[in-house]
Amino acid sequence: MTNPAPDHESTAAPVEPHRVLVLNSGSSSVKYQLLDMRDRSRLASGLVERIGEETSRLVHTPLTGGEPRERTGRIADHDAALKAAAEELTADGLGLDSPELAAIGHRVVHGGLRFTAPTVITDEVLKEIERLVPVAPLHNPANITGIRTAQALRPDLPQVAVFDTAFHTTMPEAAARYAIDVETADAHRIRRYGFHGTSHAYVSRRTAELLGKAPEDVNVIVLHLGNGASASAVAGGRCVETSMGLTPLEGLVMGTRSGDIDPAVTFHLKRVAGMSADEIDVLLNKRSGLVGLCGDNDMREIRRRIDEGDERAALAFDIYIHRLKKYIGAYAAVLGRVDAVAFTAGVGENSAPVREAAIAGLEEFGLAVDAGLNAVRSGEPRLISPEYARVAVAVVPTDEELEIADQTFALVAPDAVRVDN
Repeated sequence: MTNPAPDHESTAAPVEPHRVLVLNSGSSSVKYQLLDMRDRSRLASGLVERIGEETSRLVHTPLTGGEPRERTGRIADHDAALKAAAEELTADGLGLDSPELAAIGHRVVHGGLRFTAPTVITDEVLKEIERLVPVAPLHNPANITGIRTAQALRPDLPQVAVFDTAFHTTMPEAAARYAIDVETADAHRIRRYGFHGTSHAYVSRRTAELLGKAPEDVNVIVLHLGNGASASAVAGGRCVETSMGLTPLEGLVMGTRSGDIDPAVTFHLKRVAGMSADEIDVLLNKRSGLVGLCGDNDMREIRRRIDEGDERAALAFDIYIHRLKKYIGAYAAVLGRVDAVAFTAGVGENSAPVREAAIAGLEEFGLAVDAGLNAVRSGEPRLISPEYARVAVAVVPTDEELEIADQTFALVAPDAVRVDN
């Protein structure tokens, strides 16, 4: 699609499509960003939350200037949510009917083994995403809804799926396989897929840049610490191990998820407590982790309670840190050589006490944190390790939307000229 000259006398060159709209559709929310891929700048962003409720809310931020705009009141479904977002973009002169829009990039949580790279969405691709719903029942249905709604709004436009699992498909079978009967595992697609892949890809690459090296020359342990949390071991730009598995439940202690647990706990709860499979699912995914241990999943509140002498909050923090240390040590063994440990996402980027505690005692691994550097708050990638440390410790703000936009635009416009901002 090009923007035609207004009349036969115009000598202006046609404008090639250079914008990408990124959509992240959750079960009751839609996040969106519009980016100009010529310089990778943001033109606008927004969030529609509590879709289907009377208290629905849309907050739209025109990043090229102007105050955020908010609207409240019932937004019935994802179709209405995307149309409302489109109206806000139109009000900024950035409407979805613009010939400057090159594609819409969708975050899709689960791509199984088939999708190892960003993929233009066809009917067959959509059917395969639907076939993966049993292994991603909380996420893929919402992603599918967002895709279908966007297709209805712009049926002529390339729609691209960028999969959370894709970055982890480079894991060797020794890391990806569970030690259960192979026929049963294969019949039901039971293996370790990993998640947060766009974040791990972006952060591992940015960490290499921070060190002044090419990604293929750097081994990085990435710690994506938000309400959901995961770790990855990235060797030369390729994921060789990650903490989440068949679902996002495995691995680190999270805001509301237990992370690693003896599978027999589920049998015990069924036999002794009489809990159903659904009740156990809710327990482990929504009533465990930090919130299960101390009633809070906000690390800022937990730290405040610790400062006031709250022993339950202190224990929750210690369990959280203990699990982090285990994964750092395990991934150091997997990689053999570690060049950097990178903290990212809400907790990783903003909680100096978490970073300090996670690295404390790991001096024999070549790791250390400089207290002054660690205390600095910044939105920029930065090192927080002292110069003498053998392994760099970094804080690298993640940017999953930019990663999705980059992958989407590279697929639909591989020959486009870009200028990094």
